[in-house]
Amino acid sequence: MSSLKEVLDKVAAKEISPAEAEKILQLLAIDEVGCLAKLDGNRGLRKGIPELILADGKTPADIAEISKRMVAKCGRAIVSRCSQEHLAALREAVQNSNLDMEINDKAKMVTIKNKAFVVKPSGGKIGILTAGTSDIGVAEEAKIVAQEMGCTVYPSYDVGVAGLHRLIEPLKQVVSNDVDVVIVVAGREGALASVVSGLVDVPVIAVPTSNSYGFGEKGVSALMAMLQSCSLGLAVVNIDSGVAAGAVATLIANRAAKFRS
Repeated sequence: MSSLKEVLDKVAAKEISPAEAEKILQLLAIDEVGCLAKLDGNRGLRKGIPELILADGKTPADIAEISKRMVAKCGRAIVSRCSQEHLAALREAVQNSNLDMEINDKAKMVTIKNKAFVVKPSGGKIGILTAGTSDIGVAEEAKIVAQEMGCTVYPSYDVGVAGLHRLIEPLKQVVSNDVDVVIVVAGREGALASVVSGLVDVPVIAVPTSNSYGFGEKGVSALMAMLQSCSLGLAVVNIDSGVAAGAVATLIANRAAKFRS
């Protein structure tokens, strides 16, 4: 079966069940934008995380075209790692349209939606902690991914081990809000992730950031320290990978919420 109408006709004729139709539709997901890109519009249905458009390495004109096609297909486009040139092209693309555009300057991410598009709460709950203010941009990437998939996010920033007393109140909030997973974003020696993992009873996703210099610069020391952590229950994503951390955390949180309800 090669079209949505054919699938729906077979459901109406009771030739296949709704469950079988859902599986088929998960495979009818690719939309080509010329020779430029193949949009995986049903990734959210199939995977639990929508396709995100990476602006880095693409021209502003390409990003504008891909984003418009994604919104037309799915009702929403999420664009990451946007430069000022990308932002200008996206602003022009949505000008005089019936689309809402939200820019997060710290995360360098843009969300474009039809006015009718609504994110349904999933019940998933995620805590996000950063060691310093320099780590906030990466944390905001994770937050946007989680929120766009229906999770409630509880962020607390600048609570690193240089002033460990700052962590007490945020950890109380993590416990009282009964979050499903905690994302910890840290540069330098990355110690905050190990500390948090040793104090909570939920999975911790550590994100090393490139905010370091000298020996072990550009996040290498933080990545190595997080990988070498002796605290069990800690997983690590790549340097500055806020999007990846948000995706993993969302899958965990939404799965937990599914079985709570």
